[in-house]
Amino acid sequence: MPNAYSRAMKAHESNNEGIRLQKILAQAGFGSRRKCELMITEGRVEVDGELVTELGTRVDLAHQQVRVDGSRVRINPNHVTLALNKPKRVLSAMEDPKGRYTLRDIVGDKYERIFHMGRLDYDSEGLILMTNDGELSQHVMHPKYEVEKTYIATVEGKLSGTVCRRLVRTGVQLDDGWIKLDHCAIIDQNRDATIVKVVLHSGKNRIVRRIFGSIGFPVKRLVRTQIGPIKLGELKSGSYRVLSQAEVRSLSKAVGL
Repeated sequence: MPNAYSRAMKAHESNNEGIRLQKILAQAGFGSRRKCELMITEGRVEVDGELVTELGTRVDLAHQQVRVDGSRVRINPNHVTLALNKPKRVLSAMEDPKGRYTLRDIVGDKYERIFHMGRLDYDSEGLILMTNDGELSQHVMHPKYEVEKTYIATVEGKLSGTVCRRLVRTGVQLDDGWIKLDHCAIIDQNRDATIVKVVLHSGKNRIVRRIFGSIGFPVKRLVRTQIGPIKLGELKSGSYRVLSQAEVRSLSKAVGL
């Protein structure tokens, strides 16, 4: 005997309301229409908490929630998320009363209500994510969902592997408490400087500079190359790109959406 959900779905179909489920999945970046149909028949898709395996099911995303393998499918044609490569001496803000160059000067006014998710200090470079999706922004910036951030740091002096391992195992004590790196690896070095790759979850202000400065290795250059699953890649300094639906989905999953 069909349950209430099945009856509701049939009513949607008979009234020709909503969008076919496989089309929604395809628009969300899950693959071709055929691949999305296979995901449905394999029992990987839920609507409002109920498993759906019938092709042709119609869904209204304004009133219903779709999940694939437990992750929520989120589509809003008005939402946009950007990856931006911030150069040095650009303020991580949308405006500045002192007249300094800001993120707004790079992205312009093309996107309504767009804002940066997190910051990089004035002299640091690399990946900043921007969006006008308020829910995504709150999750990315909330301490509960701190995602991994990867940096390439050039520090003064010859950093040893022993010091790198200590930063991961025990960390260092700063003015606002103990902090450890998730990963630390030396990429290159000479007598005067060391290039090191670091990964950490903390989003505290100037955290990488403070960590290395506290142990006598001031940071000469700092570039953020990755936030969660989103990579800077070959994006040129001072430019930006729109994230694909698949990238937005992976970022959403990383922050619990």
